[in-house]
Amino acid sequence: MFEKLIDNSMAKSPWIFHVNAGSCNGCDIELVSVLTPRYDAERLGFRLTGTPRQADIVVVSGPITLQTRDRLKRVLEQVPEPYVVVSLGSCPKSGNVFKGSYAIDGPLDKYTHVDVSVAGCTPKPEAIVAALAKATEILKEKRKEMRQ
Repeated sequence: MFEKLIDNSMAKSPWIFHVNAGSCNGCDIELVSVLTPRYDAERLGFRLTGTPRQADIVVVSGPITLQTRDRLKRVLEQVPEPYVVVSLGSCPKSGNVFKGSYAIDGPLDKYTHVDVSVAGCTPKPEAIVAALAKATEILKEKRKEMRQ
């Protein structure tokens, strides 16, 4: 009985941890705007957490730089299984305008499996909310697979 209650409550309240891997902050601003009253992603249960140890969804913005690469790996090691990785904007996927720079060591899928990608520079808040909703569905499936 308690397991079912815990599973239902966890499914409806995924916690997000945001990692800035060298972005220009455009995507970061859009992610924060999703959590404000205008778009109010918290009504769907999303909460921003300050530690990767409590996260269900990891949102990565920016190209992976040489300086942030090891920190990103360390963060992903701390996130409990199962978790979902969301790539926010064009930079984590392709490097965008930073591609070819001496400081870039991306793309993100070189270091971890990316479950959901949000396209755009910068992505629209509506697209971010839709991606988080899709990430929640993927998270439910991963939890179901772990139980079997």
